[in-house]
Amino acid sequence: MKAVILAGGKGTRIAEETAVRPKPMVEIGGRPLLWHIMKSYSHYGVNDFVICCGYLGHKIKEYFLNYSYQNADLTVDLESGAVTIHQSNVEPWRVTLVDTGQDTLTGGRVGRIASYVRNDPYFCMTYGDGVSDVDIGRLITFHEGHGRKATVTATTPLARFGALDMDGDAVTRFVEKPHNEAGYINGGYFVLAPSVLDLIEGDDTVFEKGPLETLAAEGELMAFRHDGFWQPMDTLRDKDHLEEMWAAGAPWKSW
Repeated sequence: MKAVILAGGKGTRIAEETAVRPKPMVEIGGRPLLWHIMKSYSHYGVNDFVICCGYLGHKIKEYFLNYSYQNADLTVDLESGAVTIHQSNVEPWRVTLVDTGQDTLTGGRVGRIASYVRNDPYFCMTYGDGVSDVDIGRLITFHEGHGRKATVTATTPLARFGALDMDGDAVTRFVEKPHNEAGYINGGYFVLAPSVLDLIEGDDTVFEKGPLETLAAEGELMAFRHDGFWQPMDTLRDKDHLEEMWAAGAPWKSW
């Protein structure tokens, strides 16, 4: 089974980091956010990845081209140029890196990798800028059980500020950064049938509009409820928060 990861956006709201690297390559705990997402999938046996590259996509390609060497003991014969790998500590991943365009929108990026997933019964797909402890094994089983074309993970994000319940001017309840009580939102971590690709018209297709709206209207979109940890990395503040959580034990770390 394959996992498609959208990794082509510019990440303008975290420009302090993304001026020199794609947003999914911003590091948490010394590893790119993209690596953290892939480790989560790998924990559940999904080791075949299709990465949708775009903005500074060569940085992602360079990372994986050098990955084996960077995670191994080496002998380099400088005269001949031969490299001997003595001991390697790499994951059993197969990574397909696809240039999906600089300005292509989310649906368009998925459309551009159609040939890599078209013959699969279904595939996973998520965004390259957030982490979660979602049980991907249960997510896939849920998708297999309902028989519809698409599954989206529905999550309730943490509020950015403490919540107050008030009676007049008196505070009756204070909750520091509670889960959003307004309802569920799109948390990514999709499972999709290849027929969903037929709803993508071109590079300008926003996946969250045309395709998802159509699937919902036709009764072909199901929600997998996830009430656990979920955190996007939209700003430098989010990045610093994830760094703090990584140092304290990383609630998304399932491996």
